[in-house]
Amino acid sequence: MEPTAKPDPITEAALRSLHDIAMPEPVSWMPQSWGWGVLAGALLVMLALAGVRWILRYRAKAYRREALALLNVIDEQLRSPATRCDGIRDLGEVLKRTALAAWPRTEVASLSANAWTRFLEEHDLDGAGHALERLLDDFEYHGAEVVADLPSNVCSDLVAAARNWIEYHHVPA
Repeated sequence: MEPTAKPDPITEAALRSLHDIAMPEPVSWMPQSWGWGVLAGALLVMLALAGVRWILRYRAKAYRREALALLNVIDEQLRSPATRCDGIRDLGEVLKRTALAAWPRTEVASLSANAWTRFLEEHDLDGAGHALERLLDDFEYHGAEVVADLPSNVCSDLVAAARNWIEYHHVPA
């Protein structure tokens, strides 16, 4: 091995003055201006308002969920000729209770016969009012023997029309 040559004094002074490589500071994740902070705050407020609105809407539609659960019980009643008369009566009651939950009592409670069917048709978005009109005009006030002889498809049509009205009736704001 050969001895290394001694560097000249200028090179030696330059080598002594060398330092480690200076690394820049890491880039911050904080926004560079206040506008990004305002935008983030506005997004959080909008998300909170959307959440509150969803909760209020969910709670406002609780009467629909309860009516639909009762309608499932009534559907079972209407399948049996022995309990069909009770089922028809209960179906009319559920419709009236649903309307009372959605509209002011003074507007709904006194309705009967033609006024009640008109009310159902006026607030029906999908046209289920014809089957419901048949329920209210024909079956609700007949004796048990007439209702017990109803074909099962008529009963299922009544339940479907009531379910449709409960799900999609229009309540003015």
